[in-house]
Amino acid sequence: MLMWPKTIAGQDAEYIILDNGSDPGAAVCNIRKLITEDKVDVIVGPNITPAALAALDPVSEYQTPMITLIGSASVVEPQEGKKVWAFKMAQTDRAMANVMTRYMANHGVKTVGFIGFADSYGDSWLIEFTRFADLRHIKIVARERFNRTDASVTCQILKLMSAKPDAVLIAGTGTPTVLPQRTLVERGYKGAIYQTHGIATPEFIRLGGKNVDGTLFPTQPVVVARTLPADHPSKKAALAFVDAYEAKYGKGTVTQQFAGDAAGVYPRLQDAVARAQGREAGHAGVSRGAALGTGARA
Repeated sequence: MLMWPKTIAGQDAEYIILDNGSDPGAAVCNIRKLITEDKVDVIVGPNITPAALAALDPVSEYQTPMITLIGSASVVEPQEGKKVWAFKMAQTDRAMANVMTRYMANHGVKTVGFIGFADSYGDSWLIEFTRFADLRHIKIVARERFNRTDASVTCQILKLMSAKPDAVLIAGTGTPTVLPQRTLVERGYKGAIYQTHGIATPEFIRLGGKNVDGTLFPTQPVVVARTLPADHPSKKAALAFVDAYEAKYGKGTVTQQFAGDAAGVYPRLQDAVARAQGREAGHAGVSRGAALGTGARA
């Protein structure tokens, strides 16, 4: 977001960035502040599923659009009631589960052990993964859950390993997902370890070290832009963003898809503000500047 231009559709834009600490309650408080005190027009974020779901109440109450960076479709589907004010950028868990199970099936995976967050993110992934695993005749032989703040998952991992799965899927986001993977490696698990698109961050690699070598996960083009085939339809756009990002933050810094998702928000805002200005001009003969709000005030 710090790379966004200072204007949107020719109007000055003010960005206010607040940190909710991955706490849904803090996210709701931040959003109410942004809307009622800072008078923002748009919220961008939150970036985790539980916080985005909690945010539906304030954004619908104040009829303020929210563009989240999460993958779960639960924040926008079905598009009715509170959810008509929510939009999202990241690929859905459904799309990623489809790709993942197709890859598993093509590489001989017949059985999977599942361990996911004990929250809406884990719920969404278990539902979507189960759907596509059934379609591709992959059996889920064990299901376990853990909390983002857990200090140990040894019990859950031992239960998974006792089922002798060909592969294990860890359905979580960010650094908390290192714990179950490290425990699997330390306990001698030799099968393939899959993670979701929520782990593509520099912190995951730094914290996980050798324990996360060989992790398999689905992701978007920005993360692997330089290795995409020349004819890939997204390569040009992905490389343009990566080049701009690394020019500002250094070589090799684009290791997460959230940066690409956030970059994709700006064209949406540009288009929306331009169309809003056109309607205002048509009705009142004037156009107003737009102050846009993110989990930030974009």
